[in-house]
Parts: sequence; C-alpha cells; structure tokens
Amino acid sequence: MSVFRGVVASGVIITALVTGTIETRGQAQDSVPPVTIGGTLDTYFSFNFARPTSHMNLYRNFDITENQIVVSNAEVDIQKAAIASSPFGFTINASVGSASDVIHGGVPNALGPSSLGSLNLFQQAYLTYIVPVGNGLMVDAGKFVTHMGNEVIRAKDNMNYSRSFLFAYAIPYYHVGVRALYPFRDNLSVCVHVVDCWNGVPVDQTKTFGTTITYAPTSTLSFIGNWVGGPSQPDSVSKVFRNVAELVATFQASENLTLAADGNYGTDSPAGKSLTWQGLALYAKYALTEKSALALRGEVYSDPDAYTTGVQQHLKEATLTFEHKPVANLILRAEFRYDWSTVDVFVDKDGKPMNNQSTFALAGIVTF
Repeated sequence: MSVFRGVVASGVIITALVTGTIETRGQAQDSVPPVTIGGTLDTYFSFNFARPTSHMNLYRNFDITENQIVVSNAEVDIQKAAIASSPFGFTINASVGSASDVIHGGVPNALGPSSLGSLNLFQQAYLTYIVPVGNGLMVDAGKFVTHMGNEVIRAKDNMNYSRSFLFAYAIPYYHVGVRALYPFRDNLSVCVHVVDCWNGVPVDQTKTFGTTITYAPTSTLSFIGNWVGGPSQPDSVSKVFRNVAELVATFQASENLTLAADGNYGTDSPAGKSLTWQGLALYAKYALTEKSALALRGEVYSDPDAYTTGVQQHLKEATLTFEHKPVANLILRAEFRYDWSTVDVFVDKDGKPMNNQSTFALAGIVTF
C-alpha cells in the first residue's frame, strides 16, 4: 500500500498517514532528528517475445526498452524528519535514469512536458513544518510525488516490477505546490493539496486541488480515498476541469498474504466534449520464505475516448513476479507479463499489428 506515488520510505508524511501520528517511530520527543542519506539503483533487462524492430514494449512507461540493459532509476535521498520538538524538516530525492526521462519529458498521457527545467533532476524537493495545532498539522511545500495511485515510482516499494496501466495513464506523476496533513485519530488522517496542475505543467492561474483520506478500521484492513481536480487546458476562456477519483484498499489476509485493489475513474471535457477513462487493478503477494515472494497483478483499463492512450481501446494485463532478496540491500525480480487490447495496437517482428504482447524481465534493485 502507498499513498504517494513516489518515494514511500523517505516521506515522514507517509508515516503519519499510516500511523496517525506526526512523530517518527523510534524518535524521542526531545531529540533532534539527524540528516539521513540513502538511495537506490534500479536496473532491468526486458525481452519482448513479439520481437518488435523498435525494441520497445508498447503501452509501458518505466520498462519501455527491450533487449537492452537499462538503468531505470539512480537516486540519492537526503532527509531531515520533522517532529513536534524539531518542527522543521526537508526531503530531497535527486534521480536520473530512463524513468526520470519519462516522468519529466515523455509524459504518456499527452499532458505536455514538464516546465520545471533544472528542477527535473529532483524527483522530490520540499520543506516540511509541523504546525503545533491539536495532534500536529504537517505542511509540505515544494515538489512532491502525487498522492494518487497504489503503485509508486520507486520499484522496490511495489509488488511487481513493471507498472500498471493505471500508473502510466490514469494519474499524474508529481505536483508542485503545498499539501497539509492532519491525523484526526490513530486510524484516520486527511491530507489536502493545492498545486499547479499535473506534472509541473502551468495552466492559467487556477490551482488544482487534491485530497487523501486514509482510514484503517482494523490493523489488517485499510482504505485510501484519493481525488485530484483542476483545469486541464491552458488559458481557456471557459474553464475545463479534469477530475480523477480513486479508492485503494489493502488487506493483510495472513502473515504471508497481502491483497490490494485500486479502482480509478477520470473525466475531462475539452471542447465541450465529455471524455472518461477508468480502470481496476487487483494485487496479491505471498511470502514464500523470509527472502522470497510471488506477486500477481490483474488489471483492466478502459480508454473509450482515446484521451489517455491516444486510441479508443480497452487494455488488460496479467503480471506474475518472483522476488528474491539474497542480502538485505539487494532485490532480484523475474517477471512475466501479458498485455492485450481490443485493438491491434502492438506489433510483431515484421511490423504486423497484433492485439497482444508478452514480455519477460529481469531486474536488480540495490538500496543503501
């Protein structure tokens, strides 16, 4: 489970959403949190059984290239946590690699390239301050990954290696603006966002808004309701708004089995025409041993108006991932994925259109 679509482990706000407290676990009230430095290196090799001459896995985002060894994400994370006794903090995540290129340049949902310039080096860069009100109001200001989605940018924090269609097409990657989180109870938190549209693209002077409501009725079950809405067309005379609503549920069925579901529905109305997209992804991860696990994802994604994928189609995929951790800071994954569409949007080695593609990937993720 994840609330923010980027770096889960580096944000104190994640701890607050899950635990309902602003204090960092294990951090004494009267101490000052140190500045911590960490990072990750994510590489992969993908093989497409259709053998396309372009060497591309179509309708993917972070595992686009096939038959090559690719550095997807090389990241350095610097953070100082904010707690009640030391209320100022910061988070900096600097990253390069093919994933960063997609995030900041090749936005696959036709929302336009980022306009942040040199800030594109940073996946996240924001300041944190805890306002001493009630249980503590945590405020972040800067660039941060979106609150939408069950999957995140950092591969190690997902069940599977490749990302879902929902991740690639239904929601943004990041925002620039302000967000504020308040833990009402141990199991209930609310976060409000005021940002500049999607992926750093400026649109008029009208802001985009978002909300996240996290509720955990039991220790094994949690629900996250997300929404983002704001203008989608620059300098529009008549305001056109894009809205996306989402519900993520996670259930710890047993000590070894984790289940999750992500449902998403989006709308936009450029030129006065109502356009929609929607999808559902189901997840299951089973720990075989302390070091190995199997993860399965099944997904359906509908783009009837060609708004996000550029083609009127319904996409489906099934992904099986085997994970092994030979040592604490190394994750190895082997993954088979099958995609298919109601339209012949994939191609074979002769350039002939086909309605499916199968891929196999090997990935190595090092953390420090």
